[in-house]
Amino acid sequence: MRPTPATITDRTRRATETLTLIAFCGFLFFAGIQLIGLVGADEPRYAQVAREMLARHDWVTPFLYGHPWLEKPPLYYWFTMLAYKAMGEVSDTAARLPAAALTSLLVIFIYVWARRFRRGMQLDAALITASAAMVIGYGHSASTDMPLSAMFTGAMLCWYGWYASQKNRWLLGFYFLLALGTLAKGPVAVWLAAMIILAFAALRRDWKLLARTLWPIGIALYLAVATPWFIAVQHANPEFFRTFFLQQNLARFGTNLYHHPEPVWFFWAVVLLALVPWTVFAVAAVIDAIRDWRFSAEQPRAEEDLRLYLALWLLLPIVFFSFSQSKLAGYILPAIPAGTILLADFISRREKDGAKPAAWLVLSHALVCAAMVSSALIIPFKLLKLPLTRNVIIVATALAIITIVMLWFTLENQGYRILRFATLIPLVIAFALLLKGTAPIINLLQSERPVEAALELTALGRIPAIAVYDVSPGVQYGLAFYRNHHVDSYENNEIPDGDHIVVAASGTKTELEYRLPGRKVVRFGGFQLQHLDFYYVTKSGNAP
Repeated sequence: MRPTPATITDRTRRATETLTLIAFCGFLFFAGIQLIGLVGADEPRYAQVAREMLARHDWVTPFLYGHPWLEKPPLYYWFTMLAYKAMGEVSDTAARLPAAALTSLLVIFIYVWARRFRRGMQLDAALITASAAMVIGYGHSASTDMPLSAMFTGAMLCWYGWYASQKNRWLLGFYFLLALGTLAKGPVAVWLAAMIILAFAALRRDWKLLARTLWPIGIALYLAVATPWFIAVQHANPEFFRTFFLQQNLARFGTNLYHHPEPVWFFWAVVLLALVPWTVFAVAAVIDAIRDWRFSAEQPRAEEDLRLYLALWLLLPIVFFSFSQSKLAGYILPAIPAGTILLADFISRREKDGAKPAAWLVLSHALVCAAMVSSALIIPFKLLKLPLTRNVIIVATALAIITIVMLWFTLENQGYRILRFATLIPLVIAFALLLKGTAPIINLLQSERPVEAALELTALGRIPAIAVYDVSPGVQYGLAFYRNHHVDSYENNEIPDGDHIVVAASGTKTELEYRLPGRKVVRFGGFQLQHLDFYYVTKSGNAP
């Protein structure tokens, strides 16, 4: 059968949209992935665990410095081990590839799902998700947060696909991806899904929905995928249940054991920043969804069902984690795609109605985008604590004014139809500025990759054991990854007996000499951008 003009047009549009997604994912998640070394304590620690598992050919027990490290399930480690093998080396770039690839798959899945269930908004849903600040940030992170979020998002979209179509293949997808989410970060995936689905059924007064969701075949699939690793790791490590379930899950939520206290409003502030540059319209979309639910509670339609579901998916994790005694920004990453998809639906409906955004919405959105662009230019100076030059102030102001004027006139004239395109322009400019100016500075200020290079240079390659003193955990774990060796900590009473190097906070020579009576402490260099000094500690007094 000869294809009709409509079929040809649809294929052309699909090809164009696919190429657009590939280009944006490549730029937002893979460009500059090598510019910043691993930062903080978690990134180098996770990357090191994957390295040791690969070296041991052990796909069950995570190891860190030769000892079982049972704080997280293995999905990120498995992906990273495959990345190391594929690239033929262990590197920080390879450690971040799983996040970049999974974020890209997440965006593509949202596109495919929306094309099936909300045709017309698929490109908006995918690109708005891809360009949200938190998605971009964690798309470059060697951590367990994006694996959980990608799997959880896929699972929740599959559940709604089943709810809307009543086709069991979607429910199978829900259980399969939920099992992978469990392997990414543990039972939190199941708990969040159950909480959202339960609330949705309660508000729709459809309790039979819960019984239909608990499909024996789906549950069997979940158990077949998720439980073998838990059984195997418990068998190999009898302390696993206590370490993982009691300490890393229950104690992390109910106590401040891991020292991450934040105020109760913390996640509400985080989500507003997470959705930049879409924050203003995303808040409007949430309010609109709540209002629609209130007016359509008696006779719900499919459109209101989706909006209610997405609103619950966005808001309930924020409420839930706000009660946690340990708060980290990444906890609410699984909720962010709900907000971006909800916004895409909001834009699609407004566009079909021929509506134009209110003037205050346009102005607020323009101000957020202007702040984003000008901040991308100013951040490097702030990080280096340098005064802003006159030229920088002029350029930053000009960029802000141009952004405001451009968005004001385009949205006033074209309305919601042009919102995505008009917003992505300043987003791309801001991200390019961050890659060019901010990323290299973050590498110098936060990563231990240049610190290790400075050590090699100043110690002339003669580096015995290394210890740290009075520095952040990120320094210890970062140096350990880049040297592929455990780094002792004086605070943990890990003081090497022989000659060694100490990486310490600047100006701590007197403290070191007090802690090391009878041993000579000689400063031979440092890395002042991170306020670090390098000391050679020897019993004989012979230092390089």
